[in-house]
Amino acid sequence: METRRDFLKKTAAIAGGVGVMGLGSASLSGCSSSKDPLFKISLAEWSLNKSIFGKSRQLGGEEWAKLLTNDPDALLQGEIKHLDFAKVARQDFGIDAVEYVNTFFFNKATNKNYLKEMKTIAEGEGVNSLLIMCDREGALGDPDNAARTIAVENHYKWVDAARHLGCHSIRVNAQSDGEYDEQMKLAADGLSKLTEYGAKHDINVIVENHGGLSSNGKWLSGVMDMVNHPRCGTLPDFGNFYLGSWEEKGNEWYDRYVGVEELMPYAKAVSAKSHNFNEDGTEKNTDYSKMMKIVLDAGYRSYVGIEYEGPDLSEMDGIAATKKLLEKVRGELANKYS
Repeated sequence: METRRDFLKKTAAIAGGVGVMGLGSASLSGCSSSKDPLFKISLAEWSLNKSIFGKSRQLGGEEWAKLLTNDPDALLQGEIKHLDFAKVARQDFGIDAVEYVNTFFFNKATNKNYLKEMKTIAEGEGVNSLLIMCDREGALGDPDNAARTIAVENHYKWVDAARHLGCHSIRVNAQSDGEYDEQMKLAADGLSKLTEYGAKHDINVIVENHGGLSSNGKWLSGVMDMVNHPRCGTLPDFGNFYLGSWEEKGNEWYDRYVGVEELMPYAKAVSAKSHNFNEDGTEKNTDYSKMMKIVLDAGYRSYVGIEYEGPDLSEMDGIAATKKLLEKVRGELANKYS
């Protein structure tokens, strides 16, 4: 099984040569009426990465990086096209909100006509564009001041694109290198500078737990406290709590329930990661009922994004299974939180 983080490892050089990872809307609380669902369900585009990339996923890291730099469109060889993502979300799953991944339109961030087409398609389907997940733009906590500045500025175009699409946020990674406290300071510095730009355009900058120190809930919540800006927040992911780097192999994991609980006070989005399912429809790695209680106890009442990465079901079946599980949990918890 290849997760997004594993996939990114193959082309880490494109992100500015980062070594160890020290990463990585609507109202976010309160329902507008008693008839509103306890939480809403959105779809993360990475759930369809195999169907969008197609055969290009088999390329080696060097060849992939070269194409991403010179001809990103050549990587999109699958049966599902990026421009059809909103249609798939609505027509195949009845989902009315999406979370884009910048890799699927890597060279289109400043193409206003293309962004307009994306927006028109989404609006035509009655689909809300929530955020853009941004990768491969450098380390926001790079120890080198010049490299950190470049990484911050590389994200500006995605802030602009997010605003054009009507998103509320861009999701970034808090990559850094060095000791625990030093990485915290460096990541906070880069995030603060990017958040200042985002705030000028009414766009949030949110950080996902995405490996390394970013998957340490205490560390990332400390970064949030250090940035201390209402436009900077988190995107807690149910499954991304591996504490190793892209270059390391190991089995050091942070407790996912503790981590989500630590990150929820800053959350502006939530990612319901799924991999494998039991016969009764529950997720093998994550107790969704327990996890959603943590999310709801924090007062969160907005979109929870499906991000299926499993090896057993097809992407379409995996998305459907995750949606069914979220809906089941939502029904079971409705009375408790009404």
